[in-house]
Amino acid sequence: MRLRAFAVALLIAAATFIRAGDASSGEEGPTVYLLQAQGPLTPAMAEYLERGIRRAEQEGGAALIFQLDTPGGSIDLMNRMVQLIRASRVPVIIYIAPRGAIAGSAGTVITLAGHVAAMAPETAIGAASPVGAQGEDLNETLATKEKEILRATVRSLAARRGEEAVALAEATIEVAKAASANEALAAGLVDFIAPDLPALLEQVDGFEVELDGGRVLDTGGATVVEVPQTLIEQLLQVLTNPNIVFLLITIGVQAVLIEISSPGGWVAGFIGVVCLALGAYGLGVLPVNWFGLIFLVMAFVLFLLEVKAPTHGALAAAGIASFILGALVLFNSPSTPSFQRVSIPLVVATGLVTAGLFIAIVTFAIRAQRRPPAVGAEALIGRWGEVRDDLRPYGSVQVAGELWSAESVRGSEIPKGTRVRVVGVDGLRLRVETEDKGSG
Repeated sequence: MRLRAFAVALLIAAATFIRAGDASSGEEGPTVYLLQAQGPLTPAMAEYLERGIRRAEQEGGAALIFQLDTPGGSIDLMNRMVQLIRASRVPVIIYIAPRGAIAGSAGTVITLAGHVAAMAPETAIGAASPVGAQGEDLNETLATKEKEILRATVRSLAARRGEEAVALAEATIEVAKAASANEALAAGLVDFIAPDLPALLEQVDGFEVELDGGRVLDTGGATVVEVPQTLIEQLLQVLTNPNIVFLLITIGVQAVLIEISSPGGWVAGFIGVVCLALGAYGLGVLPVNWFGLIFLVMAFVLFLLEVKAPTHGALAAAGIASFILGALVLFNSPSTPSFQRVSIPLVVATGLVTAGLFIAIVTFAIRAQRRPPAVGAEALIGRWGEVRDDLRPYGSVQVAGELWSAESVRGSEIPKGTRVRVVGVDGLRLRVETEDKGSG
């Protein structure tokens, strides 16, 4: 009976624990996923957004916050990110933050695509006039076409926000108008101004969004789950920094030319190929003028000619000038946006250092190739050894760990254990003398 009573009590306790667990799980707050993106729009950023939306959908998130700080990017990437946001089954909140952040150019359209748009104080939005793939101004006909398409896009995205918001959105396209957070909120272009994430969650709680015929956001007491970028996404994002790409191209070309000038190794060639491959990715994303590559290659050719046919620095100076000019043409064309330009002091300093290192390394490599091989008995001349068998005047000595037949150059006897120096070679026989040269 006692055993039966104990079993019943155990079952009652287990049932109570399960009910308590169910109750506590039912009381758990909603989950909001947070993504943070900074810098120009890149393919890696679009992949990051897609991965975050997919995770929020799969795990039943209440909303996804895409914290954005961008000067803009290509229209193709913008369209892809807009499509991802509008196709999301989870409400997407675009939050321009932190203080000082901007949603410039394409970032403006992405912000309008969000189901909720919010800005931190002291942030800005706008200046969305289209430019060419290389950052250049478009011709009149093409500019008109691009502007009309973008204006139609922002009209459709901002329609629910009212006529004033639509007018401001179109002005960001037509005349590159920009607005502060307060101005954007007053015009209805954004829905909220929130100083931080907790304030944003509090303000959007209960806000109705246009999703599935109308959905009310439930973010009160929400758990925020940050979705960090993967290592690959971070690497690809870094590879769109023009300064990093410039250094990779410089190191890659230099390493490959060193490998060509001194073949036989593999380290320089391997490093060169890897750096060039990574740099090529960045060049494919950045708005660059490919004509600059000609000057960069020419610079390294001039460095190589300076080593093989010395001109007292004339070719080296021309190579440095060609290097600097090539880098500026490649990355800093007049129409390139300022945030995608390479640092001029970095280019000058890198040019000087590269010229010196390249000439020094290639010089050593060429000298090593021209130096006659020091092998065989001739390589022992000048080295010291020890007599192993008495020289009368012939015997044997140990030099460099090897036993050699030897003779005394003076024909006199040299006893075993005497320290001697190799002064010549006669066939396979060493000619030696003693340290004091008196008896050798």
